[in-house]
Amino acid sequence: MYQLEYLDIEENPEYENIIKKVVKQCFKEEKLENSKLYISITLTTPEQIHLINKQYRDVDKETDVLSFPMFEKEEIEQKIENQDFEYEDVLGDIVISIERVKGQAEEYGHSFERELAYMVVHGFYHLMGYDHMVEDDKVLMRAKEENILNKLEIRRDEI
Repeated sequence: MYQLEYLDIEENPEYENIIKKVVKQCFKEEKLENSKLYISITLTTPEQIHLINKQYRDVDKETDVLSFPMFEKEEIEQKIENQDFEYEDVLGDIVISIERVKGQAEEYGHSFERELAYMVVHGFYHLMGYDHMVEDDKVLMRAKEENILNKLEIRRDEI
């Protein structure tokens, strides 16, 4: 379902527990639990995410989360519809800056769990082909994200 890596930060069971339950719910919601797809998730520093951003996106700054999907939206929808999961394949890569997660949780006044869960679900829906550049797409993506977090009972006001 997912593979977790740490890049320049220490392993942390709390992070792993949050990620595990979020990914499990995302896969359940999108009917992927019987697929052979998995997500590669890397937790790292702002400096590393800056380097990755510059190298792969030609963006010279750090961000909180990066997503690198392996399929176009139509491709993954077709795979789900046909249950076409013959071999193990990566749905995509998500890279998260743990330092940014901590800072944004404080800035937005909610728990670390809520912010990390949001980063994972946000990255997941980018891997599923959703985006937030156009308002209609943004509304749809946000609704899917909030649905997952609500089902997990992870609220914004928990600190």
